Amino acid sequence: MDLDYLLVIPSWKSVGILVTFLTYLAIAGSVLPAKLVPGVTLQDGSRLHYRCNGLFSMLLLVLLLGVGAKMELLSLTVISERGLELLSATFIFSFLVTLALYAAGCKSRNQSSSLKPCVTGNLIHDWWFGVQLNPSFLGIDLKFFFVRSGMMGWLFINLSVLAKTIQGATLSHSMILYQIFCLIYILDYFFYEEYMTSTWDIIAERLGFMLVFGDLVWIPFTFSIQGWWLLGNKVELTTAAVIANCFVFLIGYLVFRGANKQKHVFKKNPKALIWGKPPKVVGGKLLASGYWGVARHCNYLGDLLLALSFSLPCGTSSPVPYFYPIYLLILLIWRERRDEARCAEKYKEVWVEYRRLVPWRILPYVY
Repeated sequence: MDLDYLLVIPSWKSVGILVTFLTYLAIAGSVLPAKLVPGVTLQDGSRLHYRCNGLFSMLLLVLLLGVGAKMELLSLTVISERGLELLSATFIFSFLVTLALYAAGCKSRNQSSSLKPCVTGNLIHDWWFGVQLNPSFLGIDLKFFFVRSGMMGWLFINLSVLAKTIQGATLSHSMILYQIFCLIYILDYFFYEEYMTSTWDIIAERLGFMLVFGDLVWIPFTFSIQGWWLLGNKVELTTAAVIANCFVFLIGYLVFRGANKQKHVFKKNPKALIWGKPPKVVGGKLLASGYWGVARHCNYLGDLLLALSFSLPCGTSSPVPYFYPIYLLILLIWRERRDEARCAEKYKEVWVEYRRLVPWRILPYVY
């Protein structure tokens, strides 16, 4: 990576890249053909509807960038050459956006479930966790928009790093493996984008700095650490290591996608078959079949295995590429305990019965 470009203070070019990217996503998300997916029913009985066309928007942008590069109108390596500039520009943007969200939320008199302000009086708490559940701008649901931006940003950082590697004639099997795993994961995310509408972040978390920073900064710039590292470090993997890495990715993908798909389908149709059998439901609310009959938070296991598979192509010479899976392990332990407490409070005796029926937490035989 050319250190001349790695400036902590964002340049106007990096700001322009960020603004152009977000503007494109806003326009594409609003005008391109989309599947209109109803969200969960909120406390006041209302439901938001989400335009799921992220895959179309992403593929169109890849095509446009490819044509632009072919015509020498732009450079595919510009992101990899201005990494810290873009990081700092995105961080500043996230900070300013959450200040605006906080101010707008505090002034809101809307009493709907989506926009009713939840103000504790603690400035830091309200700014961090957010004031409103589903704020929007120009008709665009910001929570859904930001997570789409982060996932797509991760892809384009990876592609720029790949272009830089090819340009420098340093492409390795490790880089190819990492790129393939990430590409499959990101394509899968957008193919099943509607499943995002039933996740906890969308249905229950208010939009504050925690989510905005997590979506716009943490996802694209942290998830791509392995790619940045491989850009400056060549790793040669044995055939056995490649096979083992593929196996970890495959198991992680099957558990992660399978568990999330089962929960999404159950929420849409509680009578849908799970693994070919009628679902076992506790208290009419909690799914105890399929992956969710194996462990209460089995999707976290899939997450961890996928994160590990993204780092394994980097070998074991440095802990740097393993920052993401290590951080994710700590985060998911915290989230799992938080989820346990919230579910115990929300479902009460139903949760007690569910815990008795499914005693394992993230892994079978791990209490």
